[in-house]
Amino acid sequence: MKTVFTNGCFEILHAGHIALLREAARRGHKLIVGLNSDESVLLLKGVGHPLQPVEARKFALESVRYVDEVVVFDEMRVTRLLLELRPNVWVKGGDYTPETLNKSEVAVAKEVGAEIVIVPKVFNVHTSDIMRKLMLTV
Repeated sequence: MKTVFTNGCFEILHAGHIALLREAARRGHKLIVGLNSDESVLLLKGVGHPLQPVEARKFALESVRYVDEVVVFDEMRVTRLLLELRPNVWVKGGDYTPETLNKSEVAVAKEVGAEIVIVPKVFNVHTSDIMRKLMLTV
């Protein structure tokens, strides 16, 4: 069985996220999503984040038909999860390039034998753009 792993904050689940999850799921038999905890989102993005609590973000992800499992993690990096899960494939979204991936995460992915795949964006949608639009309409 080929296991695929992807990760993120998923503060506002949108079409870009769904496209990423669909493409990730196509690359194996089981898709596991690493979801940043509220504490790690706050550390990564700052005050005012996360926009939704982890329980709501996890429920939304679990409701997506492409997702088989959601694992919440507290760290800012997924190195521990990569070591524990040992996926066959680690998928990142098109907002990343091989040069912008975290070097320690890449090293661990290679150590466990995971193929690293960056899937191109299908929709040019960003959570931060949605947030800006919402602020203009409130």
